Amino acid sequence: MKVSVLVAVYNAEKYLRECLDSLINQTHRDLQIICIDDASTDASWQILEEYAHKDGRIVLIKQNENKGIADTRNRGLQIAEGDYVTMLDSDDWLGTDALEQACKVASAKEDNDCVLLDVCQYDEVTGKTSGYNYCTEEEDFTGNEAFRLSLDWGIHGLYIVRSSIHKQYPYDTTCRFYSDENTTRLHFLHSRRVVRCHGIYYYRQHANSVTHVVSSTRFMSLPAHYSMKQTMLAEGVSEILLNQYEEHRWRNLVGLYVFYRTNRSAFSGEERRSIKEKLRYFHTTIEPHRLPVGLRRKFGYTPSPSSPRLYEVQNWLYLTIRRLSYHLRGKRSPEENA
Repeated sequence: MKVSVLVAVYNAEKYLRECLDSLINQTHRDLQIICIDDASTDASWQILEEYAHKDGRIVLIKQNENKGIADTRNRGLQIAEGDYVTMLDSDDWLGTDALEQACKVASAKEDNDCVLLDVCQYDEVTGKTSGYNYCTEEEDFTGNEAFRLSLDWGIHGLYIVRSSIHKQYPYDTTCRFYSDENTTRLHFLHSRRVVRCHGIYYYRQHANSVTHVVSSTRFMSLPAHYSMKQTMLAEGVSEILLNQYEEHRWRNLVGLYVFYRTNRSAFSGEERRSIKEKLRYFHTTIEPHRLPVGLRRKFGYTPSPSSPRLYEVQNWLYLTIRRLSYHLRGKRSPEENA
């Protein structure tokens, strides 16, 4: 079984050798290692050429201008020859037998279209590792089950997937950030079975990652999630799945209202205007009838698509009351502890 590995590279000289060493030393030898340099300005390209000279399984592509990770991976996907495709970020690495373990599970049953690797999270600041916090001990899911579990990342999105599925659903280029989420969920939806294996993907956590800093980049999840909903509608997925995804979109939107209000002073005037426009616009795209009754009647979570500004008042009152409640108990609110 041949596996094509997509490695998107941008200014990764600090970690790139560790990443590539983990690939060329895999116990599963039938690999196509596709490295796509996204116009790096450091020594990444020279390192890639060095490794390609040593190992004929490495294929190099060089982009003349920076396109972003989705476009970069899609360049590699176009020439992928493997029965299955996976990706490895250039600052991450694989356990030596990771792909052997994944291929063993993939070949066990004909309908095992997607095989989740076992993620080990490495904290670059502390040097400590920790396992992924799965929401279930189950190791075998239908595609719909995997999609549902991915909404709050009860299962992760690092896997090998059948090449035909990946090529039909390449990386979403409509959004520069958060496009991985859309691609993962489409792969899950179109897999007959999604199964876990014990091959390890070492995921490096950076202190300056998007999820750890106060940045307007977080609000790019709004167009990414809207793009995913439009794709689901075009594909005619079930009402149940649409409703589940709409709840996910709304909870994320509420969370971003809270994030903005809590960190408002960290943004420039221009950023604040842009963020408020995004929040208001994507609020108008929410379909309240798709939300659980209990959620849409819950104070702080009652949507107002026809008047997003009205919801902003509700959100402010919700946060004010919650903060006061915590203070009366001598505690800091979750927003203050974030």
